[in-house]
Amino acid sequence: MTSVVDQSPSCRAMPPLLTIIAMSTFAAALSARAVEPVLPQIGNDLSVSIAIAAGLSAANALTFALVQPFLGALADLFGKARLVVVCLIVLAVANAAGAFATSYSMLFATRILAGVGAGGVFPIAMGLTSDLVPTHQRQIAMGRVLGGAMIGNLLGATFSGIIGDFVGWRGVLLLLGALVMIASFAVAYGFRGVLSGTVQRVPLSQLKQGYQTILANPNARVCFTAVFIEGLCILGLFPFVAAFLADLGEPRLSIAGVVIAGFAVGGLCYTLTVSRLLPRLGVNGMMIGGGLLAGTQLAFVAFGAPWPWQLVSFFLMGWGFYSLHGSLQIFSSDLAPEARASALAIHSFFFFMGQAAGPVIYGFGLAHFGKTATMLISATIVITLGFVCARLLHQQPTGPEDMADI
Repeated sequence: MTSVVDQSPSCRAMPPLLTIIAMSTFAAALSARAVEPVLPQIGNDLSVSIAIAAGLSAANALTFALVQPFLGALADLFGKARLVVVCLIVLAVANAAGAFATSYSMLFATRILAGVGAGGVFPIAMGLTSDLVPTHQRQIAMGRVLGGAMIGNLLGATFSGIIGDFVGWRGVLLLLGALVMIASFAVAYGFRGVLSGTVQRVPLSQLKQGYQTILANPNARVCFTAVFIEGLCILGLFPFVAAFLADLGEPRLSIAGVVIAGFAVGGLCYTLTVSRLLPRLGVNGMMIGGGLLAGTQLAFVAFGAPWPWQLVSFFLMGWGFYSLHGSLQIFSSDLAPEARASALAIHSFFFFMGQAAGPVIYGFGLAHFGKTATMLISATIVITLGFVCARLLHQQPTGPEDMADI
């Protein structure tokens, strides 16, 4: 897997379509990160503890994970583009409804619905991208689409913290619903030719065969386990960032949003540099280096540095995380090319199951072992993960060179 990145003209053959796909990931990521900086505010308003409020992030991520196999199959059966548009509309409605929640249970229900909507966007958008480009050009194409998600993560966290200081968490959700609805209209317009045409559907028998192929591939067990651990150890930390900063004497939600946004900036830097780093480091080097970089930053957070240093740490953590995660994503995209949406949906299922479990595991660890011990354990696991993946994922992914129907 030494020629994943290719700057040839064919790699840039459909920039308008890739830009439209990136718009959908931008909208989904904007929604996913927007609640975390305002969790302390939600807790105060609805009279629940920060640990209970963090359950909103867990509910969103868990729902996102649980619907993945179902939505992946629907995408292969009825068309990826159609499902992305429908799910964006569901996501917009869920966010707007959350703004009018009068109790924690009502808000919890809207975050579950938002998880369903977001669950149909990012992994299926990556499936669309994988269909449009061959394997040896895929990493840079995925990097472009991932860039949309990184900008969404960045603006979601920053926008939420800043707006939350002025108009509260309800204003954040209401404005977010409007923005995602606008994005759904834009994506529908961009894919109007696909939506009005006939999509070649994958037969149920072939879909079943695709799942069997996915699960029989030895790379699947490694990829899916690894992304579960990533989600747990790294993304599971985010709901506690605002509380950690408050303990250090920094209660402003906008600062929590800025620190979390540093992670997205690091991810964006990954998308801009992967075409230069990958030929030099190789896939194994990207996974080892990514694990080392992300893990050491988790350890740094354990010692409670001032927020400007934590911003730098989250920036480096994001860069390391996506170096590891992006490599795993390429392997997952070729587990079963005939059912690529299903393969990437299962990939996302395990990742978001890890993210959903993360706040629970972190909450237990913080309560029983303290912040320092919990963070150092998490750091050690992530560092080890990079080496293990580099050792076990030694086979070169293969796949058809032609583009699939979308």
